[in-house]
Amino acid sequence: MKKAIITFIVSALVLASLALWALKGHFSGNIGEIVMAGTALVLVGFAVYVGVSRLRSHQRREPGEDELSRKVTIKASSLSYYVSIYLWLFVMYISDKTPLAAHTLIGAGILGMAVVFLLSWLGVKALGLKHE
Repeated sequence: MKKAIITFIVSALVLASLALWALKGHFSGNIGEIVMAGTALVLVGFAVYVGVSRLRSHQRREPGEDELSRKVTIKASSLSYYVSIYLWLFVMYISDKTPLAAHTLIGAGILGMAVVFLLSWLGVKALGLKHE
């Protein structure tokens, strides 16, 4: 139950910071900013989905995470770790070839890691665990 509440609090903080960035910051509306905001919204949607599923499990008097969901999370995290290493190598390669600032590339890399985990989790959830 505590993890679900923390998930909702963090999601609300991310949405609030996105709103402040759009309203008070220098949001010009170019394609890069729209992609970053859209990616953050997709990740918040994923966090809300996980939080709602944990709340439903709590209401049915089931554990928030059973053995299968733990195995899926562990498998997805190990897969996303290996893919994220190559993502950071790509970011390092791109950093010399692009005029983007270092903090923009680091932010894009962190968002990329979150997207890689989301895609890994969806893939493992859809395809199932092999030989386990």
